[in-house]
Amino acid sequence: MKLPLWLKEFFIQVSITLLSILISFIVGAVFIVIAGANPIEVYLKLFEGIFLNPYGLAQMIFKATPLIIAGLSIALGFRAGLFNIGSEGQIIVGGFLCAYVGFTFTNLNSFVLIPLCLIAAFVGGAIWAGIPAILRVKTGAHEVITTIMMNFIAMALTNYFITYHFHLPETVHTQSISSSAFLGRLDHFITAFKGSPANMSFVIAILLCVICWWVISKTPYGYETRAVGFNPNAAKTAGININRNLFTTFLISGGLSGLASINFIMGYKHYFEEGFSQGVGFMAIAVALVGQNNPFGIIFSALLFGALSHGTLVINALVPKDIIQILEALVIFFVISSNIFAKKYLSRIRD
Repeated sequence: MKLPLWLKEFFIQVSITLLSILISFIVGAVFIVIAGANPIEVYLKLFEGIFLNPYGLAQMIFKATPLIIAGLSIALGFRAGLFNIGSEGQIIVGGFLCAYVGFTFTNLNSFVLIPLCLIAAFVGGAIWAGIPAILRVKTGAHEVITTIMMNFIAMALTNYFITYHFHLPETVHTQSISSSAFLGRLDHFITAFKGSPANMSFVIAILLCVICWWVISKTPYGYETRAVGFNPNAAKTAGININRNLFTTFLISGGLSGLASINFIMGYKHYFEEGFSQGVGFMAIAVALVGQNNPFGIIFSALLFGALSHGTLVINALVPKDIIQILEALVIFFVISSNIFAKKYLSRIRD
C-alpha cells in the first residue's frame, strides 16, 4: 500500500527532527564527559526525574506552558514572513495589564473576571505589537529593530509603574490579583501533581494550538497569511492586501505573546513583578523553529525545552547547570540545520 504524499512527508520530517535531537544528546554526552560525569548516569537521572516522577512531569508542563503560547505567537509571525522578536516585551505588557485588571476589579466573580484578565493580557500584547506593526506597514521599518527596542521600553515602563505607583510596601511586585481570577492548579484534578504550580493555563495553551492550526489551515485569513509569507509579490498579484494582513497578523501575534503571561500572573504567583517572564519570549523563537512553525509541533518542542529547563534541578548534583544550556543550544543547532536537508530531500520526493 502506497502512503499518501502528505503522510510520507510528515513521517520523514518527524524522523529527521527526532534524529537531530538524538544527535544533539550524543554530542552533548561529550561535554558531560568533559565535565567529569557519566553521560549514561546523567541522562538516566534526567529521564527518571522528569518522566518517571509525577512532580517532574508536572514541572515540565508548567515550564512548557508559556513556551507553547509564545511559540505560537512567533510561528504565526513567521508564517506571514514577520520576525516578531518583541515577544518578551509583549509578554511583559500583557502580564502587567492582566494583573492590573485582576487587582482592580476585585468585586467581580470568576465567570467575568477570568475572561476579562485573559482579554487584558491579549490586548496588552496586541497594543505593544501594534506600534512596530504600524511602523512596518507605514514606513517599512524592519520589525526586528523596532520589536527589540520595544522590549527594552516595556521593561523600563513596567518597572517605573511598579516602583512608583503599583508596588506593595516593602516589595518589588504589585498587589495580588483577586482570587476570582485565579486559574485552578492541575493538582486539584491530578493528585500526583501535588506541589507543582502547573495550572489550567496549560489547557488554554493546548486549545490555542488547536485554534491556531484551524485558522492557519482552514480559513481564508490563514490562506492569505501563508501566501504573504511564501511569496509577497505573488500574493499582491492575487489581490491580497499585504499590509492589512501583516498588520492583523502582527496584532494577533502580539496578543498571543501577551497571553503567555497568564501562566505566572493567573496560575502561579498571582501578581506582576520585574523579570517574571524569565526570557520566555526569546526562548519561544527556538521553540517555534524546532517545532517547524506547526502548532502541534510547538507543543512537543515546548515540552522538550520545559523538560530541559526543569532538568537543571534534577541533575545539578551531577553536572554544572551550564550542561543543560549546552544541550538546549545543541538541540536548536541540529534541528534547524536538519531543516535544510529535509527541505532538499522533500523537494526531490515532490518532483
